Amino acid sequence: SWVQDCADDIPDVYIVERLFSSSLVVVVSHAKPRQMNVYHFKKGTEICNYSYSGNILSIRLNRQRLLVCLEESIYIHNIKDMKLLKTILDIPANPTGLCALSINHSNSYVAYPGSLTTGEIALYDGHSLKAVCTIAAHEGTLAAIAFNSSGSRLASASEKGTVIRVFSVPDGQKLYEFRRGVKRYVTISSLAFSMDSQFLCASSNTETVHIFRLEHLANSRPEEPSTWTGYVGKMFLAASNYLPTQVSDMMNQDRAFATGRLGFSGHRNICTLATIQKLPRLLVASSSGHLYVYNLDPQDGGDCVLIKTHSLLGSGTSEENKENDLRPPLPQSYAATVARPSASAASTVPGYSEDGGALRGEVIPEHEFATGPVCLDDENEFPP
Repeated sequence: SWVQDCADDIPDVYIVERLFSSSLVVVVSHAKPRQMNVYHFKKGTEICNYSYSGNILSIRLNRQRLLVCLEESIYIHNIKDMKLLKTILDIPANPTGLCALSINHSNSYVAYPGSLTTGEIALYDGHSLKAVCTIAAHEGTLAAIAFNSSGSRLASASEKGTVIRVFSVPDGQKLYEFRRGVKRYVTISSLAFSMDSQFLCASSNTETVHIFRLEHLANSRPEEPSTWTGYVGKMFLAASNYLPTQVSDMMNQDRAFATGRLGFSGHRNICTLATIQKLPRLLVASSSGHLYVYNLDPQDGGDCVLIKTHSLLGSGTSEENKENDLRPPLPQSYAATVARPSASAASTVPGYSEDGGALRGEVIPEHEFATGPVCLDDENEFPP
């Protein structure tokens, strides 16, 4: 409802980004395509706004950094006080604003196209503000890139859309290669890892959403393969270093583990994998104005069963598959449903985190439109 009110005040909004479940929302409109407006939506106040030298094509944010992507430059802000930290200038022309930012503020890596003619990925450290490496990901130009939740993996697809590759971060080594299809070129519009990085989904302008399973081979220590398949996989990878490229590529390719079938094609779709009520789900949002929710069998894969269809533009009604209906919503937050136990130590990187930062009342400096210092979060908001 707040976004609708905002749309009434600011016509032709085309970018809305929210910092997890906090109150920070970033809005860009066609009326002022060079201006980024940052709001505290619960208070209905504007925190600040910034203007840039060109039209804003995309915005990405985590608890540490806010990225503003223009066609030939990327601006990096410190999200705690919105100060501009770095401007990456003279990047190859990027008319779609393709870029990715790790949601893990401990690994604030940035990825964007490094070439106008090939599928080169430029990897940048948004924390230290230094270039990391260049990844020769595809022969053709890039269509989609995405980090996993920890910022340790990067998935990519080219404009051909036939092969999806996954690389390790920050060294840029190829870990997986998945064959989406060879019969036709497609436009892949989104890539998304599951929160546990076990699965990767890809949507396109076709009627099929593909889900690939990332086996644990890449997570096993090279000197100690954890399973027999891991050992064989390690041997294949070792052998691929000495085999012709075509043979090596065939070893690394794999088919989809599961698929979600849409009743249409030709629309731009965005997909994601989420845990809802402790069960894995595939969610697909279409430019037609609908959200589709599917069951995902994490053991056997196969065809995902459509559970619900939500209308995003109308009265908010939804159609349900009664035979596979969701159980009544449990009284728990979104964050609680996606929380994963972590063995890693608490981050020492400054920024918003569960045990500090925004939850302890980090303050954005006053702005002339704000009624006072704006705290982004309260005790009831808990970003995943």
